[in-house]
Amino acid sequence: MALSVPKAPGVSQMLKDGARMYSGLEEAVFRNISACKEFAQTMRSAYGPNGMNKMIINHIEKQFVTSDAGTIMRELDVEHPAAKLIVMASQMQDAEVGDGTNFVVVLAGALLESAEELLRLGITTAEISDGYEKALEKALEILPTLVSHKIEDYRNVEKVKEVLRTSIMSKQYGQEDFLNDLVSKACVSILPDEGTFNVDNIRICKILGSGLTKSEVVRGMVFKRFVEGDVTYAEKAKIVIFSCPVDIIQTETKGTVLIKSADELLSFSSGEESLLESQIKAIAETGVKVVVAGGKVGDMALHFLNKYGLMAVRLNSKFDLRRLSRSVNATVLPRITTPSQEELGYCDKVCIEELGDTTIVAFRNEGKDSRIATVVIRGATDNFMDDIERALDDAVNNFKCLTRDGRYLPGAGATEIELATQLSAYADTLPGLDQYAVRKFANALEVFPKALAENSGINGTDIVNQLYLAHNSEAGKTIGFDIEAEKASTIDTTKAKLFDLYQAKFWGLKYAVGAAATILKVDQIIMAKRAGGPKPRQAAGSDDES
Repeated sequence: MALSVPKAPGVSQMLKDGARMYSGLEEAVFRNISACKEFAQTMRSAYGPNGMNKMIINHIEKQFVTSDAGTIMRELDVEHPAAKLIVMASQMQDAEVGDGTNFVVVLAGALLESAEELLRLGITTAEISDGYEKALEKALEILPTLVSHKIEDYRNVEKVKEVLRTSIMSKQYGQEDFLNDLVSKACVSILPDEGTFNVDNIRICKILGSGLTKSEVVRGMVFKRFVEGDVTYAEKAKIVIFSCPVDIIQTETKGTVLIKSADELLSFSSGEESLLESQIKAIAETGVKVVVAGGKVGDMALHFLNKYGLMAVRLNSKFDLRRLSRSVNATVLPRITTPSQEELGYCDKVCIEELGDTTIVAFRNEGKDSRIATVVIRGATDNFMDDIERALDDAVNNFKCLTRDGRYLPGAGATEIELATQLSAYADTLPGLDQYAVRKFANALEVFPKALAENSGINGTDIVNQLYLAHNSEAGKTIGFDIEAEKASTIDTTKAKLFDLYQAKFWGLKYAVGAAATILKVDQIIMAKRAGGPKPRQAAGSDDES
């Protein structure tokens, strides 16, 4: 009979063999804080226009070179449970606003670092969490008073350019004006008269070769494909879209055809061909000039399409078919039938173009009813174009947010320092121990101008001192860090047109404090044994069946 070794009393006797448990300040809380601090420090060096790039090789050996926090976190595949909470908060920010993911990580890391100092002084995690939540409540109360710019007319391209510039500058410093021009025109051109702006309506097409300055905006859609037939150009074209292959129709059920003579075989084949020809002829008679198929275009069908002068384009992605149907205002048909006039789409021009050595099919709609715009990015390497795409994606999300709430705050660290100044004054009015947490919250906000300065090669403490000095006066609320100066100096963000989206700061503060408070309230980490792991070794001479 196998010898049964009794387990030690306590929680471990309730768990499976191999399970681990950490509890108390030293084992659980400080361990979590340490992991989050390290993670935030990694992301902090990527913050701002002069942030450093990270080179990441993911689990399938794909290489990324970027300073975009969202991409870094997505590809890092973070394992630590506490650091995962910060990643989840950052992902929520990405889903809500589409920008400011690094803000959440850096602030949460700074708050936990400050909390560690308070814990070592003997203040409890509950008091720190309460203090942080009070500070957050006060910060969200102060935030609307700091608004320095507001957009009322977001159909004005020049006004949109003013506010999107900062978002692009943080990812592509030096290229912001050119990219800003592209994305502002693209967003305003497809803004609907009624309803909300859809981010998915701005498409990105990356074509290798040439340089960034050769990038352009196409009102309509662009696909890296070649047409199927001989017709390569159509103007003022009616378009029919099929989600099925354009070929001889296969029957739904299996059947057997018994052919007894050569004449029957000929008539059977010609019957199929004449049926296909009559279908394509009927399509051509409706005025259609372009046929888009979701599957292959058969040889016989291609012959008849060429015969009736129809342009054939094949798109393998059902998502591309849906977007194209939205762009040209067509209905996607599931089988080859003669379309009604209501089911047809319209496009000003469908043509083949060559960019470098890449052939593209462009569906151009120059009219006001264009629903989708495509930004064609040119560049020397795939990595470079991917980074440009991320910058444009952030700018498009910014535009979506400004259509809902056009308020903007001073950028370049001005908002954070003003919040820190007012929160420090608020902490002095609190009687309890949570005043220490509120003061630490204010100190944690200093991390942003410090990171901007240190990533630019300037002493962060000098900048913070200068900013505090400027913010002591009523007129200095919009003073931020001058990133272009050679020495530590400040700049008026309103005159320099450096604005941060109000929504990004509002949600960023909420998610960062929520993540930090959740991590602080963890006093035990219990790691159950993973299923399918190695089995515990049997004692020598034991018999399982006895």
